Amino acid sequence: MRGWRRDGFAGEVHAGTPSNRLLLLALLGLLWAVLILCRLVYLQIVSHETYSRLADRQQQRTFRIEASRGAILDRSGHPLALSVPVNSVCVNPLRVPDPVLASDILARVLGVDRQELLEKIERAKARGSGFLWVKRKITPEESDRLRSLKLEWVEFRKESQRHYPSAPLASHVVGTVDFQERGNLGLEQSMDEVLAGRAGSVKMVTDVLQRGVEHMATDAAEPGVNITLTIDERIQYVVERELAAACERHRAASGSVVVMNPYEGDILAMASWPPFDPNEPPRTPKDYQARFSHPVSIPFEPGSVFKIITLAAALDSTNLRPDTLIDCGNGTFRMYGRVIHEASRGYGTITAAEVLAKSSNIGAIQIGLKVGEKRLLEYIRRFGFGKRTGLPLPAESPGTVRDLKYWGKTSIGSIAMGHEISTTAVQLAQACSVIANGGVLVKPRLILARQKPGEKPVAEPVEPPRRILKPETAITMRRMMEGVVLNGTGKAARLPGYTSGGKTGSAQIFDRTAKRYTHLYNGSFVGFAPVTNPAVVISVTLNGTRLYGGVVAAPVFKAIAMETLRLLGVPYDVPETAAPEPATEEETIDVAIASLSRPPDDISAAPAMPAPEPAPETPQATTFMLAAGPVVPSFEGKTVRAVLEESFAAGVPVEVIGSGVARAQLPAAGSPLGPGERVRVYFK
Repeated sequence: MRGWRRDGFAGEVHAGTPSNRLLLLALLGLLWAVLILCRLVYLQIVSHETYSRLADRQQQRTFRIEASRGAILDRSGHPLALSVPVNSVCVNPLRVPDPVLASDILARVLGVDRQELLEKIERAKARGSGFLWVKRKITPEESDRLRSLKLEWVEFRKESQRHYPSAPLASHVVGTVDFQERGNLGLEQSMDEVLAGRAGSVKMVTDVLQRGVEHMATDAAEPGVNITLTIDERIQYVVERELAAACERHRAASGSVVVMNPYEGDILAMASWPPFDPNEPPRTPKDYQARFSHPVSIPFEPGSVFKIITLAAALDSTNLRPDTLIDCGNGTFRMYGRVIHEASRGYGTITAAEVLAKSSNIGAIQIGLKVGEKRLLEYIRRFGFGKRTGLPLPAESPGTVRDLKYWGKTSIGSIAMGHEISTTAVQLAQACSVIANGGVLVKPRLILARQKPGEKPVAEPVEPPRRILKPETAITMRRMMEGVVLNGTGKAARLPGYTSGGKTGSAQIFDRTAKRYTHLYNGSFVGFAPVTNPAVVISVTLNGTRLYGGVVAAPVFKAIAMETLRLLGVPYDVPETAAPEPATEEETIDVAIASLSRPPDDISAAPAMPAPEPAPETPQATTFMLAAGPVVPSFEGKTVRAVLEESFAAGVPVEVIGSGVARAQLPAAGSPLGPGERVRVYFK
C-alpha cells in the first residue's frame, strides 16, 4: 500500500506514516486536556478561596448603612432635634476622564475650591484610590444642578444631617453633633449611644465601570431611640425671651434660669445666656464660650439666696421661730477680731422673719452660729449642695462645699449668708423645691420617656424623694419667703392674682487675680408660686451686673412665673391687682464678706454625707403630660395641719376654707384632679 515502506525486516512500520501522526496528535491532545484539567483543579479547588476573594474585591463593594439618629422632643411631642436625609457627592478618581475639566465643573456647581479639588483628584489617582469625597451634605439646589449635568463619573450618596427646627431654643439642653453626627454637646453628647442607634451594611455587585447591578443586605441598621424631654417648648420660649431681655438691659456677662416642677422634679425650662444656634458651627472664641451651659456647669457664690438654707436649718433643728428676736447690733458685729458691717442701714433687734425679709447679713450670721458648724454643714449637704444633681448633661458641676477641716474661724459667718460656697442654678432650684413641696428632696429630671422605633414610649424611672425637713418647717419657710416678696427685698417678684415667695441675692464677685471683691454682682432670685400649693419653682441668676438681685432678677421671675402659671392653667389664688409696689434697693448686698477671711484657693472636695431616711413615696404621674393629675384623697375629719401634710405628700393642691376639722371637700375623694384645679376643703 502507498505510504508504507519496508526495511530489512518484514512488517516494521515507520513513524512517518499517517497512523503514527494521528496517534501523536491524540497523545498531545490528551496531554493538553490533562494540563487544562490540572489548571482548572488548581483554580477552582486548590486556589478557590484566593481567587474568590479577588473576584469579590473587584465585583462587590460593601457599604456602611448609617442608622437614623433618634429625635429629641419636648414634653408635647414637638421636635427639638431630628435628622433629615441629604445628598453627598463623591467621584472615582480612576474614572474621571479629565481632572482639570472635572474640577472646574464641580467647583462651579458646588462652590468648592477648584485648585484644591484638582490636587485631591490627582493625588487620589496617583495612589490608585477609587473613592474621593467632593462635598458632603449638599443643598437640594446643588444636588439638582449637578444631576442635570448627567455626569457618569459623579456619584451621590445618601447621608443624614441633624436639624434643630426651633434653634436656638433649648440649645444648651439639646446640644449639637459633629459632621459625622456624633454628639459633642448637651444631651446629644451624653445620650449619644442611645440616639445614634446601630449602623448596618449592604453588599453591592458592580460591573466593570463600578456601576451597581444588584445588592443584598447583610446587616440591617437599627435606628436610634427617640427621647421625650420634660422641657415645655412654650415655657422655654418665654424663659429665653425674658432672660435675654434682662441680660441685655443690665449688661450681664451671662445668665441662667431653671423652671422646675417641685413635686416630680421635671425641668420645664432651662436656659443659658448668651445663646447659640446649633445649626451653625462655632467659628470664634466667643461662639465657643456661648456654648457653656451656665445652669449646670458654671458654679457661683449664691449670696443671700443661701440664707433660706440657714433659716431652714435653724427652724428644723433649734428652738428658733419666725418671731424669735435676733440682735443685729445696729449694723455692726465683731467676730473673732473682725468687725462686720451691714452693707446698707443697720438693724437693731428684729425677728427671724425680718432677718430673711430684709436680708440682714448680721442676722443670718447670728442664726448660723445658733445652728452650729457641724449641723449647718449637714443641712447644706441634705439640700444637695456639693454634689451633682444627676441630670443627663455633660460637665455638670457639683459646686463647692468644703469639709469642716477646711473652715476658718469666720467661715460659719460667711457660709450662713452664702459665701465660701458655690452652687449652680439647678441646685438652687432643687433646694427651693424642698421648701415648695413640703420638705422632700426630689431629683431633677430632663428625660420623660424613651421610644424605640415602632414601639410604645417607655416612661423614665423616677427616684423616690427623700424627706430632709419636717413638713411644718417647710410650711413656715414658705410663709417667711412670702414675707420677702410682700415686705422685703423681693417686692418686684409680686404677682398680680397669685401669691409668691422667694429670696433675693446679690453676691459680690471676687477677682482672684486682684485678690479683692469687685463692684459686680451675681444677682439672683429663687422662688415659687402660688404659696399655698406651689406649682412651679423658678431660679434666676444674672452674672456680672452692677445692680442687686431684687432689681435685676426678681422682675425676670415675675414675668416668667406669670406666663408659666397661665400656660399650666393654674387658677388665681388672690384677687388680681393692677401692679405691685415698686421694688426698692433696700436689699442688703453681701459685701460684709470682704471683712471676713477669704476662702483658700486650694479647696478639697468634701466627702458625701449619709443620706437621710427616705420619706414615703410620692405618687408619680403615669403619663407624659402635665395635664394628667393625681387622684384626690379623702381629707374629711382631719385637722388643717394633717390635710396640708397629706396634700404636700400626694402633690394635690388644696384651698383651705375656715378652721378646725375638715367637714367637706370638692372634688370628692377618689376623683381625678384636672390640670390647674385644686381641692377646696371646708373646715369647721
